[in-house]
Amino acid sequence: MVATHLFSYFWLLASIWSCLAAAPPRMISKRGNSSFVSSSEDGFSVNGSSLRFVGTNLYWLPTLESNDDIWNVLKNISDIGIKVIRLWAFNDVEIIPESGTWFQLVQNGTTTINDGPTGLQKLDTVVQMAEQQGLYVIMSLTNNWNPVPDTTSSGIASRNVLAVPRNTLSNDYGGMDLYVRQFGLQDHDDFYTDDNILTAFQNYTKQIVLRYLNSPAVFSWELANDARCNSTLPTSPTCTTQTVTKWHAMMAEFIASIDANHIVSAGTSGFQCIDCPKLYPIAPRASPTPSPSPSPAPGKKRSRVIPLAREQIIRQRAESRRQNRAAAEDHWVSTVTREVSSSIGPTTDGSYGVDSQDILNIPNIGFGSFQVFPDQNTYGPDDPNLDPVQNKINSSLAWIQQSAQFAAVVGKPLVLNGFGLVTQSNLNDYVPFNMTCAPYASSKAVMGVTAAIMDATTTTNFANNTQQQQGYSSFLQMGNSAGLGGTMQYQYGSTGITQTSTTTQLDKTNRTAAATGDSPNDGYSIANNTAIQQILQQGALAMTVGS
Repeated sequence: MVATHLFSYFWLLASIWSCLAAAPPRMISKRGNSSFVSSSEDGFSVNGSSLRFVGTNLYWLPTLESNDDIWNVLKNISDIGIKVIRLWAFNDVEIIPESGTWFQLVQNGTTTINDGPTGLQKLDTVVQMAEQQGLYVIMSLTNNWNPVPDTTSSGIASRNVLAVPRNTLSNDYGGMDLYVRQFGLQDHDDFYTDDNILTAFQNYTKQIVLRYLNSPAVFSWELANDARCNSTLPTSPTCTTQTVTKWHAMMAEFIASIDANHIVSAGTSGFQCIDCPKLYPIAPRASPTPSPSPSPAPGKKRSRVIPLAREQIIRQRAESRRQNRAAAEDHWVSTVTREVSSSIGPTTDGSYGVDSQDILNIPNIGFGSFQVFPDQNTYGPDDPNLDPVQNKINSSLAWIQQSAQFAAVVGKPLVLNGFGLVTQSNLNDYVPFNMTCAPYASSKAVMGVTAAIMDATTTTNFANNTQQQQGYSSFLQMGNSAGLGGTMQYQYGSTGITQTSTTTQLDKTNRTAAATGDSPNDGYSIANNTAIQQILQQGALAMTVGS
C-alpha cells in the first residue's frame, strides 16, 4: 500500500523535466583541479572530479567536551559514506556561561569573540579532524531562530519545561534575534537593516572566514539558517522578500571580497514567491531547437527548463490526487472527493518573507538550499485519501521536485540541507525550531511538570520507525533523481558521548565524575538507529554512482 501511494511522485518526476525552455544561468565559478569545492551549472567539483553527496547535520559537534568524541563521531560518519557535514559556526551568548562552549558574547550593543579553548579553538578542532577524515564542512554563520525561554514570575529566564542544558537545541546558539535584543531593537528584520548590527555581524563573519581561508575542508559559507522575515520577535510592516534578498546579496559580496577560495551559499528553507517583484530577475532567452535524446541518468540535469508557474503547481497537485484516488479505488478503499484549492499556499506565495529563487540568482551565491520538515511546515494541501504521515511524505516529495525546478531555471546547484521526520519514539524530545519546550512530552517524561499527554490520535500523526525509514529512502531517491547536488539528513546522533558538565549532560542530574550519554536530541536524532544509518549509506552510494 505504501509503495502504491508513493508511485505518484514518479509522475511528478517525469513532468518536471518535460518543460523545455531556457534562462541564462548566473555562474560564479568553473570546474578545475582545485582542492577547494567549486560550483557551476553542472554541479559541484573538487580536485577535477564531480562531487554529489549525502550529508548530515551536527550543529552540536563543536560543543562536545572530548576531542576523542569529536573524532569518533566524524569517523563513524565517514565510514558510512557521508561526505559533507553541516554545523553551526556560531555560538552567541548574552552572558558568559560558567562552563561549556561559546564563540561570541553579544551584550549591550558590543561583541567579544572567544578565541580560547572553550571558543573558536573548538571549531578549529572540528575542521581539522573533518579534513583528516576526508569530510567537507558547510559552515552556517547565524540562525533565524533564537526563542527566549519561558520566564519565571520573578522575571528570571528559565531554560524551559524540560530543563535541557544550553546548546541541546539547535535554536539555543544565539542568532539573529539575540543581536536584535542586545542592540536594543524590537523587530526581527532589524537584523537585516540596522547598521550597527550589520557591522557587528560582518566583523564576526570576517573573523571566521579569514580563520579558515586556506582550509579545503570548508565546503561553503552558509550565510544563515532559514533566513526569513518572521521569527520569534515581531516583524516590521516594511519587511518584504526583497529585504531578505538584499541582505544575502550584501553579505555574499562581503565574503567574496575577502575569500576567493570558498563558495558562498544560501541556507534558506526554499520558500518562494512566484508573483513577487525580483531584484535578480531571470532573463529569458531564445530556446535552441530541441533534439531527440534519451532520458538523463539519475543526477544528470536536462539543459533546459522553464520557471514553475502557479497554474502548473495546481495542476500537479490535482494530478497527484487523481493518482492517489485511483490507487485507493483499486484497493477497495472508500475515498473522499475534494476540490483542489486554487491557492498555491505559503511555500510559494511569499508569506514567509523570503524568495529563495531570487536569492539563488544573486551573482555571488554559489548554490541554493531548501529544507524538508513536514512536521513543522506544510508543503501542500492534504489529500483526504491518505493518512497524516503519508500526506507528509508525499507533499515533501512534491516539494523536493518543485525546489529542484526552481534551481534548474537559475542554473546553479541545489542542496537539500536538512530533512527529517519526527517519530513517535522521539516525541518526548521533539522541540520545534521556534519553541523552547517539547509540546508533546508526556507527563511521565517530565517529573513534576504538567505537559501535554499524548493520546492515540496525536501519536499517529507522527511516523513510526517503519514509516520514517520509508520516508527517508524516498527523500534520498527523489533528491538523486531530481539532480540535487546534495541531500542532508537532520540530524545525526551518537551514543557514548562524554558528559562531565551541564553543558552537554542530557540526563538532567548533576554528577562530578565523567559519564557517557547520547548526543543532543531535539527530536530528530538518529542515535542508535542503525536502520536509518544504513539507508544513508545506501543513498550515499547511489549519489556517487549517479555523479
